[in-house]
Amino acid sequence: MSSALLWIIVGVIVVGGAITLIVVGLRFSRARQEDEGDPIMARLADASQRGEVVSLEDIELQQPFSERVLIPFIKRIGEFSARFTPQNLITETTRKLELGGNPGRIDAATFLASRFVVAVVFGGLLLLIGIFSATPWPLGRIVLVVTIFSAIGFFFPQLWLQGRINKRQDEVRKAMPDALDLLTICVEAGLGFDAAMSKVGEKWENELSLMFTRCIREVQLGKPQREALRDMADRLGLPELTSFVAAVIQSQILGVSLAKVLRIQSDQMRVKRRQRAEELAHQAPVKMIIPMALLTFPSIMIILLAPAGFQIAATFTGAGSAFAP
Repeated sequence: MSSALLWIIVGVIVVGGAITLIVVGLRFSRARQEDEGDPIMARLADASQRGEVVSLEDIELQQPFSERVLIPFIKRIGEFSARFTPQNLITETTRKLELGGNPGRIDAATFLASRFVVAVVFGGLLLLIGIFSATPWPLGRIVLVVTIFSAIGFFFPQLWLQGRINKRQDEVRKAMPDALDLLTICVEAGLGFDAAMSKVGEKWENELSLMFTRCIREVQLGKPQREALRDMADRLGLPELTSFVAAVIQSQILGVSLAKVLRIQSDQMRVKRRQRAEELAHQAPVKMIIPMALLTFPSIMIILLAPAGFQIAATFTGAGSAFAP
């Protein structure tokens, strides 16, 4: 049993490392391809400038394993599975990837295919551990463990993405009051709204500043400001940011002072942040009930009642003198 438990722990560690490598490889390789173009052609041009004679195949073999094998494999699975996937599911997954900041720069079909890949990896490793362990598992245990871990692997990417969405929204929610204060100061100093957003993007480095920078770039490329602001709010799905964008657009339509609107929005954001902190503080005692009921109270009961239990048991078994203090 101890050997089987050890193999399970090793398998979970290996699977976790493999998933981490896949996610990190997807993220950084996609981001680099998006920012720098085709890396193979870039390396070929670099080698040509140095006067080295290399072939395209040699340069391709220099690519990391994730870019040569993992990404194309998952992408092909995604392209194949996209033919049988409902369009509503693809649209919903694309929306969630956008809300999460699109980590790894992957599309919806590839993400859905990764769920099946991770499920097969989880289930396959546990199947191998159950078959080739020192004491082979019974068939019922193998089926149960493989089914449970396959289900965990199938839902793990979805849970990870939802965690990314919640983390991103919390980061933006915490940064919004301070960002609106800086926007207010810049607007009151005479800067335009676009220039004030650029200042926020330059001063900070968080999700909100990145969203402001992207919005300014879209405006510079010719997208109307109102449409760029609405798209920025849609990419996050945060009610606070949606109300802020609506207030800014409304002030521009009605000709209301933008600085006054920004100051009012900043005060409201601070009140909401304080209320949210108080709400979480009120939830803490309720969340502590489960660990206290399962861990703290049983330990206290054992410490308090164990001596009395031993004495009562000794009295009924006729060996009271042996346990008497």
